[in-house]
Amino acid sequence: MAIHRRVGIIGGGPGGLMLARLLQSGGAEVTVFERDAHADERPQGGSLDLHAETGQRAMRLAGLEAAFVAAARPEDQGDRLYDAAGTLLFDRDGGDDDRPEIDRSELRRILLGSLAPGTVRWGAKVERVEPIAGGARLIVDGAGHAFGLVVGADGAWSRARRVLTDVRPTYQGVTLVELGFDVVRHPHVDALVGGGKMFAVGDNRVIIAQRNAHGHIRGYAGYRMDEDDAHAWAALPHDALRGKTLDAFAGWAPELARLIVEGELLAVRPLYALPIGHRWTPLPGVTLIGDAAHLMSPFSGEGVNLALADAADLAAALTSADPSAVAAFEAQVAARAQEAAEGAAAGLESAFSHAGPASVLAHYQERASA
Repeated sequence: MAIHRRVGIIGGGPGGLMLARLLQSGGAEVTVFERDAHADERPQGGSLDLHAETGQRAMRLAGLEAAFVAAARPEDQGDRLYDAAGTLLFDRDGGDDDRPEIDRSELRRILLGSLAPGTVRWGAKVERVEPIAGGARLIVDGAGHAFGLVVGADGAWSRARRVLTDVRPTYQGVTLVELGFDVVRHPHVDALVGGGKMFAVGDNRVIIAQRNAHGHIRGYAGYRMDEDDAHAWAALPHDALRGKTLDAFAGWAPELARLIVEGELLAVRPLYALPIGHRWTPLPGVTLIGDAAHLMSPFSGEGVNLALADAADLAAALTSADPSAVAAFEAQVAARAQEAAEGAAAGLESAFSHAGPASVLAHYQERASA
């Protein structure tokens, strides 16, 4: 059934682009407003694992399963766990899993390539969202654009969310320093990571490294600190930032600390989340998907999968003749996200604790025996 309404989507990440693809396939008139000037203006982040019942399902519904399979890396599903002394505690190749990896930039390329020319308005800064009779209006660079529905797919600090609720994300007490490696120049990192990703866990500190495509590895050194300190770290010159990070991991095995010494410093990422179970009162003309709806820490591995699932379910709701379909969709999203957010919060607390790697090891062993 064709969708007889104009839809404006804020945000050109995976969730927003997936929604645009699905709505266009159903005959809708869709515009995506993206603040980046072009697709390659800034790095899109590391590798993602798409789950069968959420992310992969959305790709299949969008007619993009073959493109996903061609770009995905099922060989990179392994897990390794080390302690702070560099002792390997757990090693699993993950070959039988059904959560193949794909780089975020590659997923975005597939989604962008599936859209009609001109769907994405690059360099479009959304200033605010205004509810109006029969929909909502976006103020973009001073100009108004009216739509039957505006969808906030605009991430942690969503402007669309401000119309629906006063709730804001709160700092989770952990900040990640993001690092980049080339396997040719850093064979020791290549060996540590193995076929997927590695965690090294100590007293409230974590070093993570994950295999990406094209011979790259993305790393993170995570540490508990106050929010003010996190913002201060983000403003430091690279030499000072590297020194601060090394001080935080003093006493760790040299082969692990070497990642901090040699990695290319990419970003400082304080972790924020919306309250677990967050909901808003439905408002005709405006809704949310992805991190705009249910921001959580990355320690559940569900973020992009939820965003893609949200897009698929909202597209289905918009084909319905039921006037309450969008409100029902929002209730469905909130229930699904609550479970994932509880897992993300538990994963964060497990990794960053005084107990070191014990609870993380138990989690890995439980998954391996399931």
